[in-house]
Amino acid sequence: MTTTPARASAPPDAESRTTGRRRRSPRTWVRGGGLTTLAFALPMILIFTIFSWWPIVRSVVMSVQETNLIDPPTFVGLDNFIAVLNDPLLGTAVVNTLYFAALALVLGFPIPILMAVLMSEVRRGKGIYSALAYLPVVVPPVVAVLLWKVFYDASPNGVFNTVLGWFGIAPQPWLQSPDMAMPSLVIEATWAAAGGSIIIYLAALLAVPAELYDAAEVDGASIWRKAWHVTLPQLRGVIFVMLILQILATAQIFLEPFLFTGGGPNNATVTVLLLIYRYAFQNSLGGNYGMATALSVMLAVFLALLSWAYFRLTNRWSTS
Repeated sequence: MTTTPARASAPPDAESRTTGRRRRSPRTWVRGGGLTTLAFALPMILIFTIFSWWPIVRSVVMSVQETNLIDPPTFVGLDNFIAVLNDPLLGTAVVNTLYFAALALVLGFPIPILMAVLMSEVRRGKGIYSALAYLPVVVPPVVAVLLWKVFYDASPNGVFNTVLGWFGIAPQPWLQSPDMAMPSLVIEATWAAAGGSIIIYLAALLAVPAELYDAAEVDGASIWRKAWHVTLPQLRGVIFVMLILQILATAQIFLEPFLFTGGGPNNATVTVLLLIYRYAFQNSLGGNYGMATALSVMLAVFLALLSWAYFRLTNRWSTS
C-alpha cells in the first residue's frame, strides 16, 4: 500500500491578496459615480444637519448654559443638571412615565398582535377591516384627544358614563380621579396608535409561509394554537422591533397628559416630557431653557442606552 505525500501548502501571494484591497483613488471614485452619489445625498445630509443634528448639538450646549434665548447665554456647567435632579417633581414624573409605559405595554402591545392575527383569518372583507383598524391613526391626534375628552365627561350624561348606566354602574370620574386618570389616558393612546401596529403586523403575516398554516390545520390546530406555534415564532423579529418602538414612544408621552389633564389631578399624570415643557414655558420667573434642555439630554441618553442594551439582548433571540 503506497501513500502519496501531502502537498505542501504554498504561501498565498501577498500581491494577489492586496490587489482587491487597494484604496480607490479620487479619479477612480469620480469615474465610479461618486460625484453623482454625493449630489443625491447632499440634500438629505443638509436637511438632517439643519433640522436634526444641529438642534441636538444646540440642546447639549444649552444644557450647560443659563439663557432666555434673547440675552447672551451664561455658562453654568452642571448647575442645570443638579437643579433638575434636586427637583422633587422629577421623581413623580419618572414614576408616572414608567406607570404609563407599563400600562401601555400590558394593554396596548398584545392587542394589535391579537387583532392582526384575527384579521388575517378573515376570508372576506379583510380590506374593510384593515381600513377601520387604521382609521384612528388618520384622525389628527389633537382632535382625537378632544373627542375622547368629551367621552370622558364625568357627569351622568357623559358618553361612557351613559353606557355604564345601562348596566347599573355608577358614573366614574375618569379624568378627575388620581387613580383613574392615567389608565384613561392609556386607553385613548392605545386606541389612537393601535391601527399602525396592526397594519405592520398584517404585512409581516404575509411573509409567513402558508404551508405552515396548512400543516397546522391538518394536525387539527385551533386558531389560538396556530397563533402560538406558527405566527408568533415567525414574527419574533418584528415583535422585538415594535416593542422597543413602543417603549420609546411611551417614554416620551406628552400630548395626552398635556391636553387631557395638564398633569393633574394632583400631579398624577405629570410625565417627563410634560415636566420639560413646564421648565421651558410655565416657569413663574420665565422660561428656564437650561433646565429643560438638561432634562431632555438626560432623557435622550437614557433612551439611547436602553435601546442599545435592548438590541444587544434581543439580537440573538430575533435571529435564532
